Amino acid sequence: MSPADLTAELGQLHAAAFGWALSCCGWDRTAAEDVQQATYLKLLDGRARFDGRSAFRTFVFGVIARTAHEFRRRSLLSRWLPLASLLFGPEAADGRPDPATALTQAEETTRLARALGRLPARQRQVLHLVFYEDLTIAEAAAIAGVSLGTARTHYERGKAALRKLLEKERL
Repeated sequence: MSPADLTAELGQLHAAAFGWALSCCGWDRTAAEDVQQATYLKLLDGRARFDGRSAFRTFVFGVIARTAHEFRRRSLLSRWLPLASLLFGPEAADGRPDPATALTQAEETTRLARALGRLPARQRQVLHLVFYEDLTIAEAAAIAGVSLGTARTHYERGKAALRKLLEKERL
C-alpha cells in the first residue's frame, strides 16, 4: 500500500480507530491519543505492515490493541520500578542497566507487583502513597485516615511482609 493510500485509509478509519483506542485505554482520552499516535507512527514508518491477510480495519485495530498493551505494560513497569530498586538495590552508575539487568529488573518488578497484591489493603495503600506518590508517612496517614503511628506500623509491616513474600517466592 502506498503512503498516500495508507494515509487516506487511516483518515477514513480515524474516528472508529480513536473509539477503539479509547476502549483499549479504559476510556482515558490522553492515553488513547498517545496510543493512536504511536499506532499511526508504526503504520507510517513501516514497523507495522499490512499484508492483506485481513481487512485493513481489522489490522489497524489489532495494532491499536497491541500498542495499548505495550503502553499499559510500560506504565506498570515505570510505576513499580522505584520500589523494586529500593528493595533490590541501586542502578548502575550511569543510570542505565545492561540488557540482562533490565530483564532481571522486569522479572523482579512482576514478582513485586504480585507480592504487593497479596498484602493487606492498608499496608499496600501506605506503601503506594510513600513510594509512588512521594508522600511522607505523615501525609500517607492523613490520606488513609489513620494516626501517624498506625501508618508507620503499616509501612514497616508492609515492607517486612513484602521481603518475606519475595524471599519465599525465590525458593
